Amino acid sequence: MRVPSRAVALAAITTAAVVTPLAAVAAHAAPTPSRVSVADAKPSWIRGAKATADASSSQQIDVKLYLGLRDTAGIDAAVKAVSTPGSAQYGKYLSPAQFRAKYAPTDASLAQVKQFLADNGLAVTSVPANRHFVAARGTVAQAEKAFGTSLKMFKNGTQTVRAASGAVTVPSSVAGSVIAVSGLASQASTMAPHHVDGPKVTSSKAKAGLKAGTHAPPPGAFVNAGPCSAFFGEKTAKGTPPAYGKVQPYATCGYVPAQLQGAYGLTRSVAKGFDGRGVKVAITDAYAAPTILSDSNTYATKHGQKAFATKQFKQVLPKDGFRFGFDDTVNGDQCGEQGWYGEETLDVEAVHALAPGANVVYVPSRSCDDGDFDEALNKIVDGHLADIISNSWGSSGENATPELRKAYTQTFFQAALEGIGVYFSSGDAGDNSAANPDGSATVDDPASNPLVTAVGGTAIAIDKNNKRTFETGWGTGKVVLKDKDWNPAPPGPFTSGAGGGTSQVFDQPAYQAGVVPKAIANKHGKPQRAVPDIAAIADPNTGMLVGETQTFPDGTVKYSEYRIGGTSLASPVIAGIMAIADQVGGHAHGFANPAIYALAGSKALFDVKGKPATPAVVRVDFANAVDDSAGLITSLRSLNVTQSIKIRPGYDDVTGVGTPNGESFVAALGFGE
Repeated sequence: MRVPSRAVALAAITTAAVVTPLAAVAAHAAPTPSRVSVADAKPSWIRGAKATADASSSQQIDVKLYLGLRDTAGIDAAVKAVSTPGSAQYGKYLSPAQFRAKYAPTDASLAQVKQFLADNGLAVTSVPANRHFVAARGTVAQAEKAFGTSLKMFKNGTQTVRAASGAVTVPSSVAGSVIAVSGLASQASTMAPHHVDGPKVTSSKAKAGLKAGTHAPPPGAFVNAGPCSAFFGEKTAKGTPPAYGKVQPYATCGYVPAQLQGAYGLTRSVAKGFDGRGVKVAITDAYAAPTILSDSNTYATKHGQKAFATKQFKQVLPKDGFRFGFDDTVNGDQCGEQGWYGEETLDVEAVHALAPGANVVYVPSRSCDDGDFDEALNKIVDGHLADIISNSWGSSGENATPELRKAYTQTFFQAALEGIGVYFSSGDAGDNSAANPDGSATVDDPASNPLVTAVGGTAIAIDKNNKRTFETGWGTGKVVLKDKDWNPAPPGPFTSGAGGGTSQVFDQPAYQAGVVPKAIANKHGKPQRAVPDIAAIADPNTGMLVGETQTFPDGTVKYSEYRIGGTSLASPVIAGIMAIADQVGGHAHGFANPAIYALAGSKALFDVKGKPATPAVVRVDFANAVDDSAGLITSLRSLNVTQSIKIRPGYDDVTGVGTPNGESFVAALGFGE
């Protein structure tokens, strides 16, 4: 489903389109002159859905009213100034307190909103220091009174979800302060992790032994089958049919830290102590793996790295606990809590692999719901808990609810002004045409926001000397060995690939002008935001080996290792490289897109172009994901099968401006003076 076009772009910005107070919304929809309609307060899926029942009037409900920033035009200019190398203000960031004093909603606005909620019996539960939102709790009946609407239950796929059935309004006295309302729908839109591994199994024995109120058990196991290659091309798949004129090599078993550092030209830097030390990298996902620290330390020491030092890693868990998770008796596990454990494992281990000296802070969302992710991001930004934030999740298409898009954008503005770089994986479904019912090509939220760095994905060949021999766009075509031949003929159907393309929501930011080809920028009739910005390893067939505590079919719970990929890998890899760049530059690079695009076409970036030297790999998998008791599946995975988006010289919509060229990239990015 497409989101209506809404223009936002850095230095070509109409910020008002994102953070306009409700008073500017056409008032003709308001039922009385004293109330104003809240735009986009109902989830898009409700269109055409039929109510099945009234929501219980006594049910407790949590809502958030998002407050608009002040001086939005000034914010645009300030972000451009602090983020653009050569500007007199470059790198002169604000502290959280300075940002609040200059741009945050006023005390008067906050007081008005609190009074409105109190007048309707809703109790304020939290307000962050930057007054980004006011969270409140009350009954369904109180919320209906406050927002002048009726809350009903609707069928949304296999779930029954609460949402407003009519217009949502607020009094005109607060409409000038409030930009959005969320929470009336029990679940607005959800985000998913951007990683690709394989099917997993879950043990009923492990579930049966779990005590109420605890985390979900470790996820079902996934184990690499052999043969596989320790480095790219080590083993040829003898005995399999030729493809593209010759027998292809076995897929790698999964690259380890030394290989990734070597491929991206950082071995010498890390050995000399330029390893990200002194830089804080935050990671957001949903939920929290209970074994993350022990798993990460076990993995590091097994593969030649030091474990996290004391206080080098921490988790900042939500005070109110998690929801929509494994032990949620009211809502059920709507988000796949166990699946997020693997995402956190990948992200933490990938950052540590590239930047073993960096401090890592994990700040999970309470669930996979849009609003919970924004709250986690706001916690990092307003507390300046990190200099870099890696986010390996997103929606399939630009499907974030519009009211949350406004909230995200405000958070990203604050991050940029505080010198915090925000990185998002670009997605794992290529141009999304296979996922969209109408076959249209779309990009993903929040990666398409011009205030973040969208990270695309590649397939990479790393030789026995830890050198990159080639790097190509990630896009996989899969065929299976059947009757002694590949069926169907290679490359076969597209299965997954780096997200990319052209936004239908955001206008082209100034930093992309003159770098992004017009054929990409003007795909929808005018210059718009292109995705991604930069790229790194993502193809699971040339992916990273990770270690995680998993549950095996016999109920055994133990640490094991497996290969994984996705732009979920690319984002923390770039975050690790940027941590080294921050350390070398002696200064946070903050919102780095203007600096990165200034390097386009230079030796600081590896231009991903042309056909891969090896067009495919042979991969062997256990049919049941854990052992050979159910047999093996042998498949040919063709590389660079990227649908409508293609790699090409210069900027492309699979890999952006390219991948970092190690020390050249770090040195060229520099401080920007």
